[in-house]
Amino acid sequence: MLIGSKASTAPVYALPGRSFVLLHGPELTGSRNLSVGLSIFPAGSAPAGHVHPGEEEIVYVVAGRGQLVAADGAVELEPGVSVYIPPGVSHATVAYEGAQLELICSFSPPVLPGTYDPPGAAPTTPAEGGGDVAAGTT
Repeated sequence: MLIGSKASTAPVYALPGRSFVLLHGPELTGSRNLSVGLSIFPAGSAPAGHVHPGEEEIVYVVAGRGQLVAADGAVELEPGVSVYIPPGVSHATVAYEGAQLELICSFSPPVLPGTYDPPGAAPTTPAEGGGDVAAGTT
């Protein structure tokens, strides 16, 4: 059976320096090996980095410009760019001024949004009532 998800009705997590719209994951669509969401970084933001200790991540840039930064270098982000982040690699995202940065993020195995941020930095439940996905607010 195919299961669709719509960003405008999906749960929105208020994470440090960004919003995360959870589109697919075990708790929503029953996917067993993957979670997918939309990360929205306000223009000019640069939240602290984090690590996914056991999950690999692939990001795809939908809108905006910025950088994905790790200890061994950085990748320029612009629409159409995809980046693979291996498990255990500390990384941070920088959104350039001018427009919010929107990334499709996929994780395997699935993650619960925010559980990879420093302790106490992020809620692990959706923001009350969701949010305005287009504006990146919660």
